[in-house]
Amino acid sequence: MDSHTPRMRAKPGGLPDDATPAAQADARHRAGRNSTLVSVAVNIGLTAVQGGAGVISGSQALIADAAHSLSDLLSDFVVLAAGWQSRKDPDADHQYGHLRFETAASLALGVLLLTVGAGMLWAALGKLQSVGGAQPVQPLALWVALAALASKELLFRYMLAVARRVRSSMLVANAWHARSDAASSLVVALGIGGNLLGYHMLDPVAAIIVGLMVARMGLRFGWDALNDLMDRAADEETVTAIRATMLATPGVLGLHDLRTRKMGDQVLVDVHLEIDATLTVAQGHAIAVEARRRTLEHHHVLNVMTHVDPVYAGATTADG
Repeated sequence: MDSHTPRMRAKPGGLPDDATPAAQADARHRAGRNSTLVSVAVNIGLTAVQGGAGVISGSQALIADAAHSLSDLLSDFVVLAAGWQSRKDPDADHQYGHLRFETAASLALGVLLLTVGAGMLWAALGKLQSVGGAQPVQPLALWVALAALASKELLFRYMLAVARRVRSSMLVANAWHARSDAASSLVVALGIGGNLLGYHMLDPVAAIIVGLMVARMGLRFGWDALNDLMDRAADEETVTAIRATMLATPGVLGLHDLRTRKMGDQVLVDVHLEIDATLTVAQGHAIAVEARRRTLEHHHVLNVMTHVDPVYAGATTADG
C-alpha cells in the first residue's frame, strides 16, 4: 500500500499545541536562526579579541583558541545556510524535501574542523621544535582566556536550551560544539597560567591539546554525517517507540520488516503491517492509514511507507 503525501515537519516541543504545523515550523526555524545569530556575534568578538591578545601577549595557545573561535564562526554560517536550505518545499528533483542538506552541512563542518585542528597541531609542534620556541607570555593572555571560557560556557547553556526546546539535533550538535570550545579555553587558560608560573612549554602544549580536541570533534561530526548520508537507521530507542505506536493501533495484529533511515532530524519508515485477512480492502487501508497517522503525530517521522499483509487469527508473526 502506498503512503500518502509525506508530512515534512514533525511538531517541535516547547511550542503551543494549538499552533498550525506551518506556524510551528516557522517558530522552530526562527528559534534556531536567532540562537545561531547570537553565536555568530559572540564568535566574531572572541576571534578578534583572542587573536589580537594572542599576538600582543605572545601566546600560541590563545592564537590557537582564536582559530578555534573562527572555525566556530564558519560553522555557524554553515548552520544558518543549512537551516535555510533544508526548509525548502519538495520539488521534482527532491521529492522528500531538502532535509539532508543539514546532514551534508554537518559533513562539511566535520571536514572544516578536522582541517583547522591539523593546522593548529602543525603550528604548535613547529613552535616546540624551533630553538627558543617556547617563550613567556604576558598576563593579558590569561585574562582573555578566562573571559573566553565564561563566554563560551554561557553560550553553550543558552544554545542547548533552545536546541532542546525545538528538538533539533543539528542545533544540539552546535551547542555541544560551544561546550567543547569552553573546554578548550579551559585548557588554554591552564597552559597560559603554567607559562606565567615559569613553565614556558605549557603554552604550546596547550595549543597542541586544543588542536587535538578540534580534530577529534571534526572526525566525529564528519563520520556521523557520512553514516547518515549512507541511510543509517534510527537508534534502537526510536525504532522501539515507533513499533509500539504501530502495534497499539486498533486492527494491527502484528508487523514485520520495520526499517528506518535518517533524513536530517527526521526518519523515513518502511513497514509491513499484519491485518485480519477477512476484512475488506477499504477496512485494511483505513487501519494502515491510522497506524501511519499515529506514527507521524507522536514521533519525528517524515514519512511512513506501509504494506498490508493479510493474516488469519493465530498466524501473526509480529516483529518483536
